[in-house]
Formats: sequence, structure tokens, C-alpha cells
Amino acid sequence: MDNEELDPALLRKFSPLDGLKKDNLAALARKTALKEIGAGRALFREGDNDKRTFYLVSGEVELRSGEQTVAVIRSGTVEARNPLAPGQPRRFTARTATDVTFLAVDSDLLDVLLTWDQTGSYEVNELSADSPVSSDDWMTTLLQTKAFHRIPPSNLQAIFMRMQRVSYRAGEVVIKQGDEGDFFYAITSGRCTVTRETPLNREGIKLAELGPGDTFGEEALISESKRNATVTMVSEGSLMRLNKADFNTLLNEPMLHWVDYDDATGLVEGSGAKWLDVRLPSEFDAWHLPGAINVPLYFLRLKIKQLDPKAQYIVVCDTGRRSSAGAFVLSERGFEAMVLKGGLTAAQIARR
Repeated sequence: MDNEELDPALLRKFSPLDGLKKDNLAALARKTALKEIGAGRALFREGDNDKRTFYLVSGEVELRSGEQTVAVIRSGTVEARNPLAPGQPRRFTARTATDVTFLAVDSDLLDVLLTWDQTGSYEVNELSADSPVSSDDWMTTLLQTKAFHRIPPSNLQAIFMRMQRVSYRAGEVVIKQGDEGDFFYAITSGRCTVTRETPLNREGIKLAELGPGDTFGEEALISESKRNATVTMVSEGSLMRLNKADFNTLLNEPMLHWVDYDDATGLVEGSGAKWLDVRLPSEFDAWHLPGAINVPLYFLRLKIKQLDPKAQYIVVCDTGRRSSAGAFVLSERGFEAMVLKGGLTAAQIARR
């Protein structure tokens, strides 16, 4: 059942999903599955922070506080139109009283789609009036990327107003290694390949292939450095781009969370946060914070699957410039990442 494409009409039976516009409801349906579970199982437990919104499609669910049943929710009732015991952390345990089918919706995605629906998208319709990609299509694609989940609604409005659509042919270079950074890019259709030239390989080593919903180009904008890779279109495609000034003001600053050395140390020692050093291996070998992990910035996208998505990372470099770029890359992929204010220079002073 999980692999079947969900009918958006099913989502429209529930609140506030019934308030979503058609295209956003369809996008949510593509990201949501109808699931089954037997009697006597827990959908979620008291105290959980699972960031999912549950809807009961069939069967009965008990809401329990400790050993006491405080409510029984039956499918098809007025109560079942609303999410099951919303709020985080969970105030109740939801235990199935019968076999049930249910929907588990990504709460962050739902919140972004509802926010965009309510702030209105009519202002940007003219951006793609002559485009084969509709405005709702490219906006919905971007809204589903984690990079946009943390942005204030007013910023979302401005970002979509200021983004420019650019079409590319297969084989065309979008950004070239060594050039100055000028734009942040988001792919709405087509595929790109990312390559990096090295002294031993002038043709370039393939680092990744990107598709719709992927973003690139932020490292050079944040760190005020040159492009560290070349991005080439594999197929014909369409990208949305945001210039450097708008990117830094509207997208980068809201996503970055800065922390000073004392607070960062408290998180590492008390909460199990990890130091992530994005300097070069030679810099790391010369001196680094105890227990730090070294993933150079230029390898971060390639190595990101090796990091623990449940861990909290404090990203460091010598000044904070490279680490802020690294923290952005992590944050837009759903990691909890902070930047050490003042970098390791400030840390060395604080440690004296």
C-alpha cells in the first residue's frame, strides 16, 4: 500500500489539508503514503518529537496518558478530520484499538505549503507566464526542499519575486570552477553534473549529479571565494537563480545559527553535539578541537551521507567564513547545524 500513488481527494477529507490549493495538495500527496498497522501498536508515544502529522483513515485509536485512556478516536467522525493529538512533544500515546490505516504527513512540509497558500502566490505568476514550467510547479518544487523550510514567510515571498528563470541546453556550463560567485541556483527541471578539476585530472572528477529540487552555488557566495566546482547540464533544463545580495539577505542569514565558544562547548559536553571542522586536512592536523571530525568544505556534499542526521553539529573553521558555508549546506539538507562565532581564532582566545 505504501508504494501506491495517493489520491489527493483522500487528503482533502482532512483539516487543514482541505484548505490547500490543488497543486500543493497534489505535491503533498506525492510525498505521503497510506499505511496500515495492526491492533495494539503505537503510532507515536508520549514525549515523542517525530515532526509528523497523523490522520486516521480507518479503524480506532486510543489516546493514552500513562496507563489511562483519555479519548478514543474513530475514523469518519468529526474528531478524525483533525490531526491525531497534534503538538510536539507528544502529550499522549496513540495506540491502535483495531487494525487501522493512517496517513503520516511531513509536518515541516505541510507547514510550508500552508504558509505559502495563505500568503498568496499571485504576485509571482508573471515570472513564468511564457515558461513551459508553471509558477506553481517550480514554487512547489522549491517549497519541498529543506532549504526553504526555515525561511520566514515574508522572505519566501521576496525570494520568489526576485528569482529569475533561466533555460539551459544539454552540455551548457552553468557555473565554472575558478569563477567569481554571483548566483544561487535551484533546479526545477533537467539534470546537472558537478565536476572538480585537480592538478592530476584536468578533465575533472565527477562529484555528483543533481536533479529537480537540488540547489547549488551557495559556497562561493557565503565564503566570498571562487567557485570550487563546475556544474554542467546533462540534459535540457530550467533553473531558478537568486543573486548574491538577495541570497545573503533573504536566504542565508535566516538559516544560519551562530553560537559562541562557551555555549558551543556546553552543547558538546552536555548534549552530545559534535564539532565539525571544514578546514583542509593540513590545517586540521596542525591543530583542532578535541573530538572534532574533519570534513573539508569541498568534500562536504560528497561525504554528507556519512554524517549522522540525528546529531547536532557545530561547524568550525579558522574565521567562520568557510564554516558558515558548511552550516548552510547541512541546514538545507535537514541537519541541525550551528556556526562557531569568530571561528577557531576566537576558540583559541577563549581557551587561554
